[in-house]
Amino acid sequence: MTMLAARAHQGSHSLTLERVPIPEPGPLDVVVKVVSAGLAPGMMTLLKRGAFKHLPTTLGHEAAGTVAAVGDQVTDVAVGDRVRVHPNLNCRTCDYCRTDRDMMCAQQAMIGHAAFSAAPMPLYERYHDGGLAEYVRVPHWLIDQLPASVSFDVAAKVHDLANAVRILKCAQLPLGATVVTTAATGTMGTATVKLAEHFGISRLVLVARSADRLEPVARLAGSVAVETVALDELPDDWESTGGLTRRLRELVPAGADAVADFIPTGVATAQAMGALRTGGVLAHMGGNATPLAVSPSALMVNCWRFVGTRACTRSDAEQVLALLGSGALTVDELITQRFALADVATAVDAMINRKEPMWMTVVNP
Repeated sequence: MTMLAARAHQGSHSLTLERVPIPEPGPLDVVVKVVSAGLAPGMMTLLKRGAFKHLPTTLGHEAAGTVAAVGDQVTDVAVGDRVRVHPNLNCRTCDYCRTDRDMMCAQQAMIGHAAFSAAPMPLYERYHDGGLAEYVRVPHWLIDQLPASVSFDVAAKVHDLANAVRILKCAQLPLGATVVTTAATGTMGTATVKLAEHFGISRLVLVARSADRLEPVARLAGSVAVETVALDELPDDWESTGGLTRRLRELVPAGADAVADFIPTGVATAQAMGALRTGGVLAHMGGNATPLAVSPSALMVNCWRFVGTRACTRSDAEQVLALLGSGALTVDELITQRFALADVATAVDAMINRKEPMWMTVVNP
């Protein structure tokens, strides 16, 4: 039997829809019939950079659905269960894995996504095919049961919400913190805004390209006070004259406690860092390759910290599921686009070009 899958091939920077065999479970595997799969803005960039180590492959690291089959040694998951797939492969035994730092494991890679280690990665070799398909096979220990109140579309985006949890943990926020969030109108920005009140944040300063797109994001913050900075309303020379730092300092003269930074390119990361208070933290998850124009002496004198993190941990995802299951967190409004699997090329094009606001996007096979 075959299924439809969105595949990437060596030498190609686009996806192709193909019919491939439905995966069979090994002894410790679970096969999930995918109801919803998430799209991530960075996956096509990583494909171009060669970060997908096994090609051809089925893309998509965010998936939720119902269990279709289980291996003969699987006892904790049953056919018919409503589940999400936790995409982070790791060894589970090293010091990093045992201390809630899963993303630092030498085996860390994502099902349907990239791998960054040069070490042999047997788990990734077996489980590199992802969830932009009608079925996906995963090891049983990466299955999370879904609370009854959590939809498959939301479950498919738990990974992004967990990434936001991780970056807020990395920021080590004081109670009542003021936090600058960059790229605030994107997937990670909106996730951070929705989680802000659950981390004791009292004030957000949202930074993004467009004032029009910032306005609806500001309404997501609940009880948290919000101000916005639109880059297209700064002076034309802001990049060369420190205009973003200056504007943030006007809004927060004493400096922000932290920056949750998701900027993928450019000088805004460094300029946002310049708006931190003494002892402040910039936590980065944007993959920005622009050199950071902040001198070591500035870091020393201001006691600033730059913290990078490339993914969430299992405990972060469990925290999100607990918030969703209790009703304390509702994020259905973050799902702004839904596409059929047959239209995945259109979905990817929309995600890359961003002609319309896109917070979180899912594909429904």
